Amino acid sequence: MGNLKIQFSFCHKKPERSFFWKGKKFPLCARCTGIYLGYLSLPLFLCNFINLNILISILMIIPTYIDGFIQAVFNLESTNMRRLMTGFISGIGTMSLTVIISKQITHLLISTF
Repeated sequence: MGNLKIQFSFCHKKPERSFFWKGKKFPLCARCTGIYLGYLSLPLFLCNFINLNILISILMIIPTYIDGFIQAVFNLESTNMRRLMTGFISGIGTMSLTVIISKQITHLLISTF
């Protein structure tokens, strides 16, 4: 079957902003690793094990943008752990927001027909 190589097109994959395990670099930077780990929360929202309101969901996404903005504008380097945590929280907020919006669209479609 050969070597399977996973490509993530939206990640810069900078080594200094990535985690290493046993000498091998993760395929994603720390922030994207956190975001994708947060995406794993989707089933919890789909099955209604967790319900957040839209404001909380949006507020959970903002810290990762603030961290990136501070790095870009003020040239203050963040830590990989901060990137991981803000990314993780953002991923969870994104999944919550996705489910909220999906439910609203479904409700509108059902009530229209």
